[in-house]
Amino acid sequence: MISIRRSNERGGANFGWLDSKHTFSFGNYYDERHMGFSALRVINDDRVTPGAGFATHGHRDMEIISYVLDGEIAHKDSEGNVATLPPGEFQLMSAGSGIRHSEFNPSDTKPLHFLQIWIQPNVYGEAPGYQQKDFGRNKGLTLAVSPDGAEGSLVIKQDARVYQLLLDAHSQAELPASTKRHYYVHVIKGELLVDGELVTPGDGAKLTRIDHLALQAQAKAVQALVFDLP
Repeated sequence: MISIRRSNERGGANFGWLDSKHTFSFGNYYDERHMGFSALRVINDDRVTPGAGFATHGHRDMEIISYVLDGEIAHKDSEGNVATLPPGEFQLMSAGSGIRHSEFNPSDTKPLHFLQIWIQPNVYGEAPGYQQKDFGRNKGLTLAVSPDGAEGSLVIKQDARVYQLLLDAHSQAELPASTKRHYYVHVIKGELLVDGELVTPGDGAKLTRIDHLALQAQAKAVQALVFDLP
């Protein structure tokens, strides 16, 4: 079965320097119907003004993925990692036993647009970790995150996989599926048929009890993330 969460149904917050849309309950936005999906806990669609960002703050026992859409993130953490994430790059920070970090838009002129994703781990209290990688612009499904690092993907502490989906107009992709798994599709750009249902930018599709996942771009090119979850 499939359930669509439309973009305009999301919660959010606007602090001037940050305009954020929340797919699931987060911060001051609370909806008991939308607390997460399987191990997927947060998808925040964040837009940060030039020169602004998140001051140093802490996390514990959470797998935190950042995916840059436009602009850059300047990252610094308590484990000594200092990095810049350009558009198209994935970052995976395993908070583990505890980590503190900051994220800023280093540009004086360009806004930053990125997705911040939280996935609950299946192990707790381990040492923090940091990974980042650009998986290119290959068409179709590209594995970006997995529990075993398959195909050069980032390694997550959960039985979960995250795919980057890029499709030209009127092209398609399929993902083998299991009725024992959960799947979530978040559309960033373009319009996508997800098992026959139209999903547009900012929308999310929850899928359960399926044995295949068909993804078909409509009149424009599509950019999306696909989650394979326990």
